Amino acid sequence: MEVSIVIEAQQGLNWPRWKGLVAEIDALHFAALYRTDHLTEPKPPDADALELIVSLTYLASHTERVRFGPLVAPLSFRDPRMLARQAAALDDLSGGRLVLGVGAGWQEREHEVFGYPLGDMRTRMARFGEGLEVITRLLRADTPTTYRGEFYQLSKAMLLPRPERLGGPPLLVGGSGPQRTLPLVARYADIWNSLRTSPDGFREKSALLGDLLRSAGRKPSDVKRTLFTGVFFAHDAADLEGVLVRMRDATPDSGGKSTAEILEAQRARNTIIGTPVMIAEQVAAFRTAGVEELMLRWTEMDDIPRLRAFSEIISQRG
Repeated sequence: MEVSIVIEAQQGLNWPRWKGLVAEIDALHFAALYRTDHLTEPKPPDADALELIVSLTYLASHTERVRFGPLVAPLSFRDPRMLARQAAALDDLSGGRLVLGVGAGWQEREHEVFGYPLGDMRTRMARFGEGLEVITRLLRADTPTTYRGEFYQLSKAMLLPRPERLGGPPLLVGGSGPQRTLPLVARYADIWNSLRTSPDGFREKSALLGDLLRSAGRKPSDVKRTLFTGVFFAHDAADLEGVLVRMRDATPDSGGKSTAEILEAQRARNTIIGTPVMIAEQVAAFRTAGVEELMLRWTEMDDIPRLRAFSEIISQRG
């Protein structure tokens, strides 16, 4: 099972931090570096939020091996026609290392602040389905394509130059909804990303996806299984206590809770948390459940020594 790092870009990502993280992670034992694509936080105050495409262009030209991409780019404010064009160029620039993660969009405040129409759930999912159709046609079709949808239109459109990788970069779709999202995964995606699911929950949703893939005329193995969750790495028991205290102090509604209660709350959210032995047990459970790539949200952007230590643990324990 591969292990990758995810950065919440809207929580203070700027050029000095991004350049440092890009250099470190390309040199460490992680499979990929992903970043979120948000314009603001759900609630103020806001922090630095480096723009997605510009930051990924820097990564593509300043790394040698690490995969990368958005987790995920919302089609509520990312035009799928332009995003497909940008994705093909980024994949070519990096020698075939981009993962194109896309989503329907959900965060109300960023849309309100910047004037993008988010819409109700029906609108979001209809727009998302059309966006996936447009992206896959543009990346995978070697002849001009025409499409007439409610949200997007194409008239004998063709991306040139054609992607160097056949079919363009792999398309990642996140979510586990059985009625809307998983059928879209089965139809369009190369990679499925589940969010903060327990090992048993992941196994159940993965089996459902397998059935949907067979119904769509595809093999269950056609779609890679990945999972996104948080990680808090501690060197030892004393360090873990300090991590939990900092988490409690940084969370306004956690007043009065013991560190044991904070730890249990994080475990209930399926967060990977603890000392090396504790983390190894949690990672093994996800591996057994069929997770092929574990995408871990790393919040301590400035703590490079801790990131290096975590990388060593991942390397040693496979």
